[in-house]
Amino acid sequence: MKFKRYVIWSLLVISLAVFLAACNSEGEETSSTDGEENTDSGENAEEATEDEQVTIVYARGVDTTPATDAVIKAFEEAHPNIKVEQREMPADTGQSHDQYVTTFSSQSTEIDVFNADVIWPAEFAQANYALELDRFIEKDGIDMDSYFPGTVAAGKFNGRQWAMPQFTDAGVFYYRTDIVEEPPKTWDELISQAQELQGQEGTEFGYLMQAAQYEGLITNAIEYIASYGGQVVDESNNVVVDSPETVKAIEKMQEVVGSDFVPDNILNFMETETENAWIEGKAVFARNWPYLMSSSNDEERSSIVDNVEMAMLPAGDEGSASALGGWMTMINRYSEHPEEAWEFVKFISGPEGQKISAVEGARAPTIAELYEDPEVQDVSSLFANPEFREVLQSAVPRPVTPIYPEISDIMQIELSKALTGEQSAADAAANMQEKMEAAMAE
Repeated sequence: MKFKRYVIWSLLVISLAVFLAACNSEGEETSSTDGEENTDSGENAEEATEDEQVTIVYARGVDTTPATDAVIKAFEEAHPNIKVEQREMPADTGQSHDQYVTTFSSQSTEIDVFNADVIWPAEFAQANYALELDRFIEKDGIDMDSYFPGTVAAGKFNGRQWAMPQFTDAGVFYYRTDIVEEPPKTWDELISQAQELQGQEGTEFGYLMQAAQYEGLITNAIEYIASYGGQVVDESNNVVVDSPETVKAIEKMQEVVGSDFVPDNILNFMETETENAWIEGKAVFARNWPYLMSSSNDEERSSIVDNVEMAMLPAGDEGSASALGGWMTMINRYSEHPEEAWEFVKFISGPEGQKISAVEGARAPTIAELYEDPEVQDVSSLFANPEFREVLQSAVPRPVTPIYPEISDIMQIELSKALTGEQSAADAAANMQEKMEAAMAE
């Protein structure tokens, strides 16, 4: 009986040992398997991080061409982990500016990259809305000398680069090839030829420009001032407008505006009035923007088709100068994806992005070498014209200052008084100096 109980207990102990051994083995296998699964999950997680798609928001003005879509498509193909979402801003640049200010002043992260008018970078840099780009430029070895100098200067403030040039615009001088053999090289030659040739081929005027009291007056004035070696605000943000060079430039502008070869109501002329009078064949010479070449050769609207050519604006004592227009690309300082935002800025402002914008949207590149590209030259006769490249090379920005709107208002008022004869050129320069310094001090 004792033996029987012993056998039973022995069997129970052996069974329990086997059971525990089996459980332990299964646990080890399970633990081993779980370990392998965890390792795989870690690898997958790492791969997911590397391949994670980031979406950045690109805010830009209204684009009626396929250019922006084409640029984004090419960028996303080259950077499959970065998706670009577009946000359309108002067509009115003033409204766009105000919306940006509202957004960035609240330190919003909703926009990563945005287009900026060439007169905005200093303001946005001073207000701490924009991310400085120098470290990116240096890291990627971007050759800023490959861009037209004026386009780079427009995005530079306090010695740092805040915006990359995207596409450009500049004041252009037009003349009638059926009247003019050689366009004038200087402002004095313009005055002489405009007086002499006025009335030929049914023309009424020798010269057209923009002299109304608005932003266009500033672009015209900058061209006179720079051509005589003057400046409004220097690179150190000092007001330097009251100079002999600026006074001489304003005097020359007064001479042109007060002549009998411009329309009697020239002080009301903006771009639209200039364009309308020009394509109706009423003038020998005109100053406007590059789009006027297209209007001039529009067979449905123009009476001077195939009789128009362009040249550099007349020179003063220091050469020819064209006022810079166009757009820059900037990064919101509060972007949550600054590295990805830079990749997009680098692409859209680089050779590939600018070529797409030129071919698909007829936008003038800011990179000189692109004008040697046959595909770019085919877009417009201007792009194939060496003189147009010289115009862009000589383009100068309007005053680079964080209070540009105030500076522009002061210039408009004082220059208009000079052009109407209410004050002398010297008084205009002195008043601008005093009022601008006061505005800077505030």
